[in-house]
Amino acid sequence: MTATTTRTAGADDLPDGAALPVADAATTRRAARRLIRLDGRAFALMLALNALAAGAGLVGPWLLGRIVDTVRGGGGVRTVDRLALVILVCALAQLLLARYARYVGHRFGERTVARVREQYVDRALALPAAAVERAGTGDLTARGTTDVTSVARTLRDAAPEVFIAAAQALFLLGAVVALDPLLGLCGLGLLSGLPAVRWYLRRAHTAYLAEGAATSALAELLAATAAGARTVEALGLHERRTAAGERAVERCRRTRTRTLFLRSVLLPAVEVSYVIPVVGVLLVGGALHGRDGISLGVVVSAALYLRQLSEPMATILLWIEQVQSSGAAFARVEGLGRTPAATKAVPHRSAAPALPADDRIDVTAVHYAYDNGAVGRGPDGAPTPDRDVLHGVDLTIRPGERIALVGPSGAGKSTLGRLLAGIDAPRSGSVTVGRVPIAELDPEVLRRQVVLVTQEHHVFLGTVRDNLRIAAPDADDTALRAALAAVGAEWAKELPAGLDTELGAGGHRPDGTQSQQLALARVVLADPHTLILDEATALLDPRTARHTERALAAVLKGRTVIAIAHRLHTAHDADRVAVMEGGRLTELGTHDDLVATDGAYAALWRSWHG
Repeated sequence: MTATTTRTAGADDLPDGAALPVADAATTRRAARRLIRLDGRAFALMLALNALAAGAGLVGPWLLGRIVDTVRGGGGVRTVDRLALVILVCALAQLLLARYARYVGHRFGERTVARVREQYVDRALALPAAAVERAGTGDLTARGTTDVTSVARTLRDAAPEVFIAAAQALFLLGAVVALDPLLGLCGLGLLSGLPAVRWYLRRAHTAYLAEGAATSALAELLAATAAGARTVEALGLHERRTAAGERAVERCRRTRTRTLFLRSVLLPAVEVSYVIPVVGVLLVGGALHGRDGISLGVVVSAALYLRQLSEPMATILLWIEQVQSSGAAFARVEGLGRTPAATKAVPHRSAAPALPADDRIDVTAVHYAYDNGAVGRGPDGAPTPDRDVLHGVDLTIRPGERIALVGPSGAGKSTLGRLLAGIDAPRSGSVTVGRVPIAELDPEVLRRQVVLVTQEHHVFLGTVRDNLRIAAPDADDTALRAALAAVGAEWAKELPAGLDTELGAGGHRPDGTQSQQLALARVVLADPHTLILDEATALLDPRTARHTERALAAVLKGRTVIAIAHRLHTAHDADRVAVMEGGRLTELGTHDDLVATDGAYAALWRSWHG
């Protein structure tokens, strides 16, 4: 029912893409090990099949060497045919084992990436609106699309291929050493490419993190520009937004050029390392064979083994870029779990959630500052606290009471509303419902206790029924129509397919008034005991707004309603009026009492009527 805002202020300053945390290497490794343990049997089967496939592949070159020695020794055709048949059987076995290993690996990858996606969605939905607003939707979107897709591709495609290639490479090197230790030393020629690999690995992770951050920044800029297109047009900000977009694109180009440069150094160096071992075996093996120190068949087998190394090494090299890219992407995806809200929002199933004793809300000595009170650095380098926007607010809201929060713009009304809804937690003091801190309530419990409705809203793709059942999945059509009627949404009766009418592109496009009435109908269906209305009818025309407020008042009779409003007729109808000025609660009482007192509220009332 609540909505997040699109950042427009200061939008020409490119975000750094790191407003949400990025997991460090240790955290990323622990997360990867946890995912493997969750499907450990499939992972072990994949390793076993890869090892068997690699072992079957070793038989062919060894038997080919035996065939060479048999022919040179005058052996018969029957022996050669028998050895050739064994080579064919082993090649077929390798094909089948490798194919089944890929099948098991792909299934493991799909199940694992499903867990990654589900965990990401859970963590993203658990983030409070404040965290999303500070980070920007671009970063969150980029992590949930580009980064998760990169991780999925690695788990589904790269991981099985790399495991098979690595097993083949290790078995081939081991076979060369087993044939002849001296020739095995020639296999160490592969190590000539290691300095380039180490050079690449030291730089790749940071470079891919920078590329992901630049992608997030570009996505955030595009999203903000698209959402505020009319504002950009009205204020003539085309050139500034274009310049900001060019800077974001240039940043993306620089980061991607950097990763391309790293690959351009790595690939040629490793390609050369493929040739060195084969040349070494042929030279050393030829010299030893000339002195009768080794058979020709062993030289042929060793050369074939090392020649076969080029295929698995090429596979590893082909995917190493994807693995590094997805490693950085996985760090960004896992970073979402390091936000305090994500850790708090996935409670232990065994822990019993705190339940409010009643519906009374108490605000006690509340102080609050945005950005956690640290917005800069002092001369000594220490963080300097931001000026509080709420200063020692005390307020008790009784069950079933209708209270209006009024005051000039910037007085702290909306901030107090966010604290009452549990979106933010106070810097000091407490906000409790039934003596339980609101910000510590389990999300499911919180939604049954308090709902915040702002003037911002969202219509989801789908039918009218789908949009309403977000608040009450089990509601029948009668309840849905009653909720629409309660908020004055008479237009819903005229839709061509009724509740089955599709909303959005290709269907009915609701205007601002209709979208807000849909949001209010969801509130009616949610049936909370406390409703916070933060200018919830601001987008409606005065007559419709008044009608909707009266309809809501009838539906929500007996429930606690906290209305944050500039239209003071709301305050006139409330049981009590709380006046906010400069982040402080300066007046509290009934409308008549405050008008009679002739204080700040009386001045607002006269100004509004004037």
